[in-house]
Amino acid sequence: MNDALGGAQSVLVLGGASELGLATLRALDLRPGARVLLAGRSPEAMAAAAAEAGLAPSVTVSTTNWDARDTAGHEAFVEKAFAELGEVDLVLAPAGILGDQQRAETDPAHAVDIWETNFVGLAATLLSAAARLRTQGHGVLVVYSSVAGLRGRKANFVYGASKAGLDAFAEGLGASLAGTGVRLVLVRPGFVRGRMTAGMPAAPMATTPEAVGAAVAAAVAGRAEIVPVPRAVGPVFLVLRALPAKIFRRLPG
Repeated sequence: MNDALGGAQSVLVLGGASELGLATLRALDLRPGARVLLAGRSPEAMAAAAAEAGLAPSVTVSTTNWDARDTAGHEAFVEKAFAELGEVDLVLAPAGILGDQQRAETDPAHAVDIWETNFVGLAATLLSAAARLRTQGHGVLVVYSSVAGLRGRKANFVYGASKAGLDAFAEGLGASLAGTGVRLVLVRPGFVRGRMTAGMPAAPMATTPEAVGAAVAAAVAGRAEIVPVPRAVGPVFLVLRALPAKIFRRLPG
């Protein structure tokens, strides 16, 4: 349960090796004694990433197996995670893969892997987590979407489709949680310079994991429900969404 100062004392991270998730944990300035459960495909990779991230030594960090694609096991996973943490104050959901657009266009199995990881499996897990938070009567869910999901672009429409589905799902889930004591924060970063995008040319208004983490921490502490990062990408993408298709298709990428 949140401490006397309102800080999260128990956090579940879906995608425990994610740079965005770990940057958020650092920005949250978790109180001594807080517990963090990192969930993902490789406990070893998550433990190494957490050590490299330099989380406060007073925070207890543990890991557990979770594969977004294993939808049949999600309810049991959520039950086990909540049993381990007790009441969960905060669920961070930064799990996702970029994939390879060119490969996905000729290899449907790769496209399905992107969709199942970024949307189908993640959304299924979030449904179970949201149900548990409703029962508690408190908690915050943070869903990491992307501006890539706001309009399909030829350069990344497979990845963008997965984020579009997640984004719509999160908006609806957030609306369904109104009045329950549970709040959903939907984060829409622009291009993030990090491991996932290493070697790619940065897009305009690129951001960093640290900036995303700071924005999420501020939203969790405040009342924001939709968080563009950087803030300027919000109005820019409203304009891009309104462009006629013939003009939009001429834009780079």
